[in-house]
Amino acid sequence: MKSIPLNRSIKAGLALVIVSLLASESFSQDPNFFIFLAFGQSNMEGNAKPETTDKTNVNERFQLLPAVDWPDKSRTKGKWTTAVSPLCRSNTGLNPCDYFGRTLVDSLPTSIKIGIINVSVAGCAIDMFDKAKYKSYISSEVSWMKDIANQYDGNPYARLVEMAKIAQKDGVIRGILLHQGETDAYKGGWPAKVKTVYDNLITDLSLDASKIPLLAGDLLSPSNAVQSLPQTLQNSYVISSSGLKGSDQYHFVADSYRQFGKRYAIKMLEILKKQGLTEVNRSGKGNFTNAGFVLNNNVEFRQGSASVSFEIPRHSFVSVKAYTLGGKEIVDLAGKEFSQGKHVLEFGQKIKPTGVVVLKMRAGSFSTARTVMIAER
Repeated sequence: MKSIPLNRSIKAGLALVIVSLLASESFSQDPNFFIFLAFGQSNMEGNAKPETTDKTNVNERFQLLPAVDWPDKSRTKGKWTTAVSPLCRSNTGLNPCDYFGRTLVDSLPTSIKIGIINVSVAGCAIDMFDKAKYKSYISSEVSWMKDIANQYDGNPYARLVEMAKIAQKDGVIRGILLHQGETDAYKGGWPAKVKTVYDNLITDLSLDASKIPLLAGDLLSPSNAVQSLPQTLQNSYVISSSGLKGSDQYHFVADSYRQFGKRYAIKMLEILKKQGLTEVNRSGKGNFTNAGFVLNNNVEFRQGSASVSFEIPRHSFVSVKAYTLGGKEIVDLAGKEFSQGKHVLEFGQKIKPTGVVVLKMRAGSFSTARTVMIAER
């Protein structure tokens, strides 16, 4: 068969088409994959041991991009995985990211995924993440802090940017989470230093600052510097630590990490709604109005009775029922008006320990179901 010669313009056009196709295959960014960067010190690492409830029933729509390899090879740096606690490094604990992600997944349309990148260093000052100061800062610090920084090749900020650029190939960065300051927020200049790190991230990742909020959690002992951050950094928000409990003078207990993460999430949902991003899915509208409604997984059996808790952001009629796996109703736990906040429901004597039940909750347009194991302690 005789070949037909192609003129130069046609060849150029085909070359452009091929390049375009290759580019689309190698860079398929999903606008429904919301990425959040997290950094800080020990509370963002996580200082409380994850419990069974923190490691079970994690929706696959909640993903983690590990910034380091896990020693047991269960997680690989730069490879997405389901965000089962811990979400910083293998030897860290429960942190605000855990229930930040869970709450977003429960509150947003099912087409939206959530991704977390967490680079944190216990005990560090904000200078650890200043790319102009980190070398001199680390050089004067204790050996155990250097050991943590070395897991990020001695430059935690650069590792955060490295992972963020990987994530940007898959999704869109929507916000930054910070919990840091126990070391230096009680001193002068902290807000300006945070702004420097934020500005560097915006520049290095080619982000639009008007669309990327920074959410900073207050400290266990509230800090005026943290609370004043929005005066220095536009598009920043402070997440209150009011009412949260500590295991010592700096660190939160496990349940407070859960509550803190939900507070971060509720604020982020408010921001996403203002940006019009709670209805990103093409098949239907989002359910921002359900933000803050949570049926917790931590069902426990103690002293002959099991209990489960739920949380609601406003006064609502709430129905909670327990069923067998076959769909038979076991007990009607709630069917009345409840005030805003957290409530605990007792199963009484109708549930046996080490049993599996399905819990269903309804409150207005919100509904959810959980399959849980009731374990005696």
